[in-house]
Amino acid sequence: MTAEPIAAQDSSDNPDASNRAYREVTDSRGRVYRVGETDRDILGHSRKFMVYLPWIAMMAISVFEYAYGSAEDTLSHAHGWTQSNTFWILSVWVFFQAGIAFPAGWMREKGILTARRAMFIGSVMCLLGFLALSHLSNVLLAILGFGVIGGIGSGLVYATCINMVGKWFPERRGAKTGFVNGGFAYGSLPFIFIFNYAFDTANYHRVLDLIGCYIVIVVFSTAFFFKDPPKNWWPADIDPLTYGGTAKGAASLAKNPPAVKQYTPKEAIRTGMLPLMWIALVMTAGVSIFGISFQVDFAKEVGFGPLVAASSMGVMAVINGIGRGVVGWLSDILGRKQTLVFVIVVLGLAQFGVIWAGDIHSEALFLFFAFLSGFGGGAFYPMFAALTPDYFGENYNATNYGLVYSGKLISGLFGGGLGSMVVAAWGYNGAYALAGGISMVAAAIALFLRQPGQNSKVNTSVPQPQPVG
Repeated sequence: MTAEPIAAQDSSDNPDASNRAYREVTDSRGRVYRVGETDRDILGHSRKFMVYLPWIAMMAISVFEYAYGSAEDTLSHAHGWTQSNTFWILSVWVFFQAGIAFPAGWMREKGILTARRAMFIGSVMCLLGFLALSHLSNVLLAILGFGVIGGIGSGLVYATCINMVGKWFPERRGAKTGFVNGGFAYGSLPFIFIFNYAFDTANYHRVLDLIGCYIVIVVFSTAFFFKDPPKNWWPADIDPLTYGGTAKGAASLAKNPPAVKQYTPKEAIRTGMLPLMWIALVMTAGVSIFGISFQVDFAKEVGFGPLVAASSMGVMAVINGIGRGVVGWLSDILGRKQTLVFVIVVLGLAQFGVIWAGDIHSEALFLFFAFLSGFGGGAFYPMFAALTPDYFGENYNATNYGLVYSGKLISGLFGGGLGSMVVAAWGYNGAYALAGGISMVAAAIALFLRQPGQNSKVNTSVPQPQPVG
């Protein structure tokens, strides 16, 4: 372990630096930590804002994915679209929402695109996406407007928010990432009920236009306060070398040790773990998107009323979001990998449960398995978001997680568009059974995940040579 000389940075030369002196310390494995600067030195206020502001922005854009299924019937009647048309619009949206994560992360790492600018651009593109869904009846133009432009816009906001909170809370990444990620699900709850009860061919223009305006106002407002910390930053009041000496810190480090080095994207790919995470996410996200796309339609197919159909989607969205926060907290205690496998298994079992509830026409069981599906169908996202910097470090996390999350662009194709084809060929029972099987395979793949280079235990009790802060 070494300590570099204290340095003072001129903020005119480095926009990420504060005017307070800092130093870089190195642990026994070569990991570097930048200590001495508080969050208030860098931001002018508490880093808690870097949790709540991304959370608010995530809730605003959640209407894209989690409420869309409730609006499909009205959109089909208003624009003359088939069910397949509406599913492919969502699938294209998923493709670009996930696909922009890697290039956006690369541009942020290179300094081409700041977090604030990414949010500004994303908010305007989100508005254009909803205006296209409202006013363009040509399905190809709607795909271009909502699917491509809206997908890129919401993807910029999503990726920026998730990476932001991980950078500011390196010592509590699981819980904080899960909390912010949860907003992307339960933030859609009001819109699910609006689309089911107050959305028709007479008012769809006004409703969709207002939603677009709501998104751009909320996201644009939060973006003014977005700022990344310097690379390798660590909270000044927590010694990174003795953090494991506390009971809480030791438990967390034992289950989730920090990455042995800062892996570049090429290095992360060569470990074999990033491609394995990508495959597991492709399969799990595909099952999740399938459930989001078809649950309301399946409920109506088996004869459940509109209240049950809307409530099942509402339950899914709420539990989807709350589950992300809960498993994020649990993963800090039990371990990310163990929690991830558990979540994927729950998601798979829920698919078979939905079939059973439909077969016996039990509304109570249907809502229960919607609860489980919502929990499993969202909780895996913060696990992958936290596992990525745990395995590969924080400095290239925007790019590395962008690569992992890009798996969702494949998921959107077989979860939505191809899912509709499976439903048409095999029926809902066959499609749900296939989804459950895919989820179980994904859980088996996740069992093979391991931290690269973690061949020996970390020495977390090395004393700090000088006081921090």
